[in-house]
Amino acid sequence: MSLLRWTTAASLIALAPCQAQSPPPAAAADVGSINAIMHAYYDVISGPAGDRDWNRFYSLWMPGGRLIQTSRAAPDSTPHTTVMTPQEFAQKLGPYFAKNAFYEQEISSHSVETFGAITQLFSTYGVMDAADDAKPKSRGIYSAQLFNDGKRWYIVTMYWDNEHRGTAIPPRYLQ
Repeated sequence: MSLLRWTTAASLIALAPCQAQSPPPAAAADVGSINAIMHAYYDVISGPAGDRDWNRFYSLWMPGGRLIQTSRAAPDSTPHTTVMTPQEFAQKLGPYFAKNAFYEQEISSHSVETFGAITQLFSTYGVMDAADDAKPKSRGIYSAQLFNDGKRWYIVTMYWDNEHRGTAIPPRYLQ
């Protein structure tokens, strides 16, 4: 094999993981506005123990989209991130959701900044074991980056951190 063909083949193999799949078609009601896509996100991951509608979940995402979880080994330890594709998120959490009820909902209005086709949104969430729980067992903030192509909204990145000792959610995100 010539050097040129070998380097071309090696380049294509190296780039293969970077090429994202197109998402399944989305329901217009799920992606027609910022509020709609955020509601759809919370709705699709929430529910009683059982399977989630992962095709609906995937349809919300821009090809190449990422979920970034911030976590700590102990409350006072250094934070680290776990970066996942929507498919990796489903693989990681699908077995948990299959056996456990999980309800996550926005617990205050979100803050939104938009410029052109891009939007940055902070959404304060609460996690409950039942849809009618009066108080969340945990809370946190999503930093969502959204994109609008003029036809629909896409989630580009969903980046979050849970409230923990020493880091309370600021009052401005609880109004």
